[in-house]
Amino acid sequence: MSVAKVIELNASSKTSMEDAVKHGLSKCAESVKGIKGAWVNEIKVVTDDAGNVQEWRVNLRVSFVVE
Repeated sequence: MSVAKVIELNASSKTSMEDAVKHGLSKCAESVKGIKGAWVNEIKVVTDDAGNVQEWRVNLRVSFVVE
């Protein structure tokens, strides 16, 4: 029987939402072992005055197995 834990984190990228997710998971994996999945809870964008996207921000819930 295994036990999983869920943590929440925020990540950003100037390129895309997908890049923000990849960056967040990569950074998380440096200190959290056994990551099994993630949910994207929220997507936000920072825009300029003309409405152009300047930065993508995501809120992630990451699950991993507790040893």
